[in-house]
Amino acid sequence: MASPLENLESSLEMFVENVRQIRIIVSDFQPQGQTVLNQKIQSLVQGLQEIDRLKSQVQDVSVPLEVFDYIDQGRNPQLYTKDCMEKALCKNEEIKGKIDSYRKFKAHLMSELHSTFPNELAKYRAIRGDDINRQSI
Repeated sequence: MASPLENLESSLEMFVENVRQIRIIVSDFQPQGQTVLNQKIQSLVQGLQEIDRLKSQVQDVSVPLEVFDYIDQGRNPQLYTKDCMEKALCKNEEIKGKIDSYRKFKAHLMSELHSTFPNELAKYRAIRGDDINRQSI
C-alpha cells in the first residue's frame, strides 16, 4: 500500500499531466474537440477534489519555506537538501577551526602562565582537579 505522500505525489503528477493536455487542446482548439476538452476539465476538477481529499493525510508534513524559493527560482527542490548539507559541512569546518584555535590558544596560555606563575597555576589546577602533567583541555 502506498504512503500518503506517495498518493499525493501521484495525484499531483496526474493533475499536472492533465493540465498539460488541456493546454495542448486549447492551444489548437477545434470545435470537434469540445467533448474531449470537457472530459479533461472534468478530470481536472476530480483531480483537485482528490488532492483536497488527500491533504488531510499529510497535514503533519512541514516543508521549509526555502524549498518554495527553490521552486520559484526554477530550481529542483531536491537540491535543497544537498545545498543544506553542503552549508552545514562548511559551517562545521568553520566551527572545528575555531575550536582548534581556542585549544591552541588555551595550551599556549597555560604554558605561558606556567612559566610566569607556576605556584598560582598549580593552585588553580588543584582547585579544578586537573592533572598537573596534563597539557590539553
